[in-house]
Amino acid sequence: MPRNVYIHIPFCKSKCHYCSFVSFNKLNLKNDYLKSLEKEITKKYQNEPLETLYFGGGTPSNLEINEFEKIIKHFNIGKNTEITVELNPEALTYDYLRNLYDLGVNRISIGIQTFDDGILKIINRRHNSQQGISAVKNAQKAGFTNISIDLIYGLPEQNIEMFLKDINDGVNLETTHISFYGLSIEKGCYFSNHRPSNLPDEDTQADMYIAGTNLLKSRGFEHYEISNFAKKGFYSKHNLNYWNNNEYYGFGVAAHGYINNIRYGNTESIEEYINNPFKIKEERYEKPKDKLEEEIFLGFRKMTGINIDQINSKYNIDFETKYNKILNKYEKLKLLEKTKNGYALTIEGVLVSNTILADFI
Repeated sequence: MPRNVYIHIPFCKSKCHYCSFVSFNKLNLKNDYLKSLEKEITKKYQNEPLETLYFGGGTPSNLEINEFEKIIKHFNIGKNTEITVELNPEALTYDYLRNLYDLGVNRISIGIQTFDDGILKIINRRHNSQQGISAVKNAQKAGFTNISIDLIYGLPEQNIEMFLKDINDGVNLETTHISFYGLSIEKGCYFSNHRPSNLPDEDTQADMYIAGTNLLKSRGFEHYEISNFAKKGFYSKHNLNYWNNNEYYGFGVAAHGYINNIRYGNTESIEEYINNPFKIKEERYEKPKDKLEEEIFLGFRKMTGINIDQINSKYNIDFETKYNKILNKYEKLKLLEKTKNGYALTIEGVLVSNTILADFI
């Protein structure tokens, strides 16, 4: 029974230069989109009590409070349901945040990316560093204690010291969760056709990752997933559901879900979604082999790694026998390590995780 929901809010007033997510500067379509979103939810959701509800984007903060309220009312929410909203800093007034808090939203994720004003302009963010700082402080005044910020490393003109300053600035704001991601330039984003010449090289990006990880650990954060760090008790329940390979609903244009052993993706055309919110772009039934591979792939994203007793029981295999050569190979290279319950990537293994995981699949 899926107890987790992702909702895609695809509207952005402008596109960041590194972004290849499905988003649109078509706010004139918002009302029609939300009507179709409600239709999809009403048809597919079976009133399961939710553990998590997550609004991602795009820019969910383009919604008015009453629009959030109409969507949330469709779901079976309990006192322990984690309700997360992704937000951009430029529009986060105290009143808006307080109204979200009063609505029952109890976790927010703010897209800071960097506190450096020069780099913010280069990557075409709509906010400046002071707005980022004010957004976090306004959220705290509004009552939020579960506040996450996103940062990016490997940005144009960024060096290790600048990235570590971003982390320290975030920690000093008393946030409880920090995610950081290496800049990835994918097809479809502005930078893919206008590649900056002043990007840190791969070795520098690796050094940034290791230095950032060590800094956050020294500041009291637990490294619980490749790109995610949290104060004790503030792990993202929603994201852990993905990494534990559990099922979830995905609602909205381009949303992905996993229900009854079927992984699906909705249409990526907003016009098509508005006309038919039940249009599926892709659908794949998960055979036992597929599920096992995804259990390994997703499990190794967690810094605790995979639990081999659970995998053996779930898939009726002997994990260490089946993958003996791969395990020995990467243990000798100190890229994998044996844990109390199974195996986990070392910090050096994280840097080449795609290569390691490809061997398991």
